[in-house]
Amino acid sequence: MFRFRVLCATLTGRILVISDIRPNGSEDNPQPGLRDFEASFLRLMEKITNGCEITINETGTRVTYKPGMIIGGNCSHDCGNSRSIGYFLEPVICLAPFSKQGMNITLNGITNEENDTSVDLLRTVTLPILKYFGIEEGLELKITKRGAPPNGGGQVLFKCLPVRNLTPIQLLDEGKIRRIRGIAYSTRVSPAIASRIVDSAKGAISEFQQDVYIFTDHYKGNESGLSPGYGLSLVAESTTGCALAAECIANPKSVPEDLGIQAAQLLLTEILNRGCIDSNNQSIVLLFMVLCPETISKVRLGKLSPYTIETLRHIRDFFGVTFKLETDPESKTVICTCRGVGFKDLAKKVY
Repeated sequence: MFRFRVLCATLTGRILVISDIRPNGSEDNPQPGLRDFEASFLRLMEKITNGCEITINETGTRVTYKPGMIIGGNCSHDCGNSRSIGYFLEPVICLAPFSKQGMNITLNGITNEENDTSVDLLRTVTLPILKYFGIEEGLELKITKRGAPPNGGGQVLFKCLPVRNLTPIQLLDEGKIRRIRGIAYSTRVSPAIASRIVDSAKGAISEFQQDVYIFTDHYKGNESGLSPGYGLSLVAESTTGCALAAECIANPKSVPEDLGIQAAQLLLTEILNRGCIDSNNQSIVLLFMVLCPETISKVRLGKLSPYTIETLRHIRDFFGVTFKLETDPESKTVICTCRGVGFKDLAKKVY
């Protein structure tokens, strides 16, 4: 929850102190303290804010973070190859609507990686969710280069203009699934691999839904990054406009047919949970509900992920807001209700 703590501290203006950061190292790295991607994330926060002060002790096991004003503006950041661009982009998406100058940021690194949400799902699912909260003007996410692990080489451009207030939401009707769309991408491999992924995924889904179309997106030349890779992102759209997503990204032991089937099974699991928001975006929706004006917002979620449960605890600690959670025994979903804190973008220019 390192990113989310820094994110909440930035929004609330509270000084954050994190101590005992991996004092004994970890299984994959015996070195104690912050990892390189966490330090890189802090450098990114320095770029998009003004007046931010970060103090790290010699061993890297203690961080003091004094947030500054969210400025935004034009900047670029090299995310490295330890974590994907999605690790850095998710917090930026949450801060961008409250920046002074709007956000116009270029991120370089790995675009698709199995430990983080891919830029494809952030573009096709997360950004449309922001429109529920009234964040539409100037919102854009463009993938200019693909970058697969381990060497990356991808590039993403994100733009967002600031808003004064958010719009409260009432998302309670998940509707019926009316169509499924997807993107099978490939970089520095044969284009036939993407077609094999599409065929296997369609075969696994066609028994339940006939309106299925999966695009193939093959990158070559300078746009293909520095490493070979492929993957599949699927989005199920409901009759009420809700979008549920799942994805699978290749590893060295992957077979294209197995990857397509696995992605289809993950998507069917998301549909089975019957929520209005998929598990990848639960925490973002809950955070924006808290930042809404002082009125009631409600959303129907499926099974709460462990990350979402920790998100609720951090929201309580930073914002003093406790959600009312009601279970629906018929659909086995959870209705989350809260009253917003009336957060306003005080840095936005008024003409």
